[in-house]
Amino acid sequence: MRFGKKALVLAMAVAGAGAQAEEEDVKLEKVQVVGHYDNAVGTSDAASQGVITGDLIANRPALRTGELLEFVPGMIVTQHSGDGKANQYFLRGFNLDHGTDFATYVDGMPVNMRTHAHGQGYSDLNFLIPELVQRIDYKKGPYFADEGDFASAGAAHIKLADHLEQGIASLSLGSYGYQRAVVADSFQAGGGTLLYGLEVNRNNGPWDTPEKVRKYSATLRYSAGTADDGYSVTAMAYHNTWNSTDQVPLRAVESGLIGRYGAIDPTDGGDSARYSLSCAMRKRDGNVLFEMDAYVVHSSLDLFSNFTYLLSNEEDGDQFNQSERRTMAGFNLAQSWTSDLGGLPMRNKIGLQTRYDQLSPVGLYETVARVRTATVREDRVKESSAGLYAENVTQWQPWLRSLAGVRYDAYRFDVDSSIEGNSGKASDHIASPKLSLIFGPWDKTEYFINYGKGFHSNDARGTTQTRLSDGSASTPVTPLVPTRGGELGLRTEIVPGLQSSLALWRLDIASELVFVGDAGETEASRASHRHGIEWNNHYIATPWLLFDLDLATSHARYTQDDPAGNYIPGAVNRVASFGVTVTDMGRWSGSFNLRHFGPRPLTEDNSVRSASTTLAYARVGYQLSKRTRLSLDVFNLFNKQASDIDYYYESRLSGESSAVSDIHFHPVEPRTLRLTLSHSF
Repeated sequence: MRFGKKALVLAMAVAGAGAQAEEEDVKLEKVQVVGHYDNAVGTSDAASQGVITGDLIANRPALRTGELLEFVPGMIVTQHSGDGKANQYFLRGFNLDHGTDFATYVDGMPVNMRTHAHGQGYSDLNFLIPELVQRIDYKKGPYFADEGDFASAGAAHIKLADHLEQGIASLSLGSYGYQRAVVADSFQAGGGTLLYGLEVNRNNGPWDTPEKVRKYSATLRYSAGTADDGYSVTAMAYHNTWNSTDQVPLRAVESGLIGRYGAIDPTDGGDSARYSLSCAMRKRDGNVLFEMDAYVVHSSLDLFSNFTYLLSNEEDGDQFNQSERRTMAGFNLAQSWTSDLGGLPMRNKIGLQTRYDQLSPVGLYETVARVRTATVREDRVKESSAGLYAENVTQWQPWLRSLAGVRYDAYRFDVDSSIEGNSGKASDHIASPKLSLIFGPWDKTEYFINYGKGFHSNDARGTTQTRLSDGSASTPVTPLVPTRGGELGLRTEIVPGLQSSLALWRLDIASELVFVGDAGETEASRASHRHGIEWNNHYIATPWLLFDLDLATSHARYTQDDPAGNYIPGAVNRVASFGVTVTDMGRWSGSFNLRHFGPRPLTEDNSVRSASTTLAYARVGYQLSKRTRLSLDVFNLFNKQASDIDYYYESRLSGESSAVSDIHFHPVEPRTLRLTLSHSF
């Protein structure tokens, strides 16, 4: 089937809809952004959708692996514990905790862990080797039919490379005992390409109790064929152990009981492991493209935490162990095809996404110095889901296209609990329609109207729960909670070298039901509403000079009045980031990044608020030879004393006669230097 000018316009437009790599050649011819972005006019279906390439990731310093997601405009990534634990994420008026309402994928494998020992949607990216990341495709809002659970605020799809232009060997040494070694390469084998990557990391951090991170990561991938007719098989392995200095009470630091980097319970820490095998296949037959991803993941986690110190147990302390052993498997199928109906070029897509999680067991235990003393609850859980979706892109006029879709998700939960009355089975289903209209471009500017319904799942243990751990009665929670969002936006390239986008968005959640892993119970909170504005700018001043400026502000409130107040604790209200990247200045290169994280309410009545945090990172690189490079990264360049995160709750310290409500904070790390010697081969 032959297509004319309208079909070519449609192909370019559809290239931005998420899984449209079949149009990659067209899009790459259209977009020339010095290898850092792929966000030109005509490549996406929302102003808040975009792509970050591996070139930009390689040119910007990151203190932690999870900060890869800070390349998503408006996202803040922090940590309140050791560097083996999932990061804390903030976006669009959310304290996303460790990932709830933001979906993350690596080559089609979901990273968010449902019914997790520490929290619903737990997203730990520490298993990634950043040097192997080829690109990050991000979306925001529930407007896309191929995005399901946890994606109401947004989603990020991290794509690993199939091959490397050159082999990589690097060694990093830094402050506080930091050591990191990476080796990676790819080569032809049996008609395809074999890629490998290895990472070893050690770090004590600035903490009075050395963190003693011992991290190992490995990736092995075999790929063959082309983007339209090929396959890949990937094996990944990761193991990490660490000590944690969790958030500490402000009064303990101000009184001199501990220093700023001290700990109340020095035995906190964790052990995490993840092993996966995945495969991906793409097959084109004329104007039809078939895509398949399949995966199996085995993971384990033991977290030892003490956030309240002596509140519940005056003698032995309140430390607890959150533990799980998980096997997760699933597959994604999709078929898309182009057609012409009544002279209107179209692209259609149908897909099926399945997932099965088995936890044997997932538990919460009382501990003293990491030794279990009692079982609070222990569950064996089987959770399965299937999502079916369809979408249609129609080019109605050269200046108007639509993206309409719908998805249907069904879940089944099977819980075997140690608490009498909490075992049982449950099921739920939900339908989510989507619609987007894209106008233009006119004067190198296009306009977007997006609307969609989405959802997030709740912890399976809450769906069958009739008793709390203290024996009191409880009501099971709603398994699938609906969300609804809309967005008005524009993207323009009217200024030469500048890609700029503006989005006005709104998101409503029927109930922010969460599993409180620290207590082993599921709690229901009220319905909520959020809205805000995002303005993102990427400016290529010259081929060697790139500027970024991202600004976001948001407003978050509970929609059901309560005497306690209607503010949502931890909801971020403003985020700003500014970056400068310099490349190919002779032998020199460098970057500077400034990130501002605005104040948040810590209580529902807004009587206690956090301070804001502003941090700067910098990198200076020097090319010693054609293949050898030396770079210096400086984190917290101005040595600010600020918080990575703040909470407000009750705790009890030694010598205190009763509980004390206080701010508990995790400090940002002081100025930290890391020197890296890298060699290409």
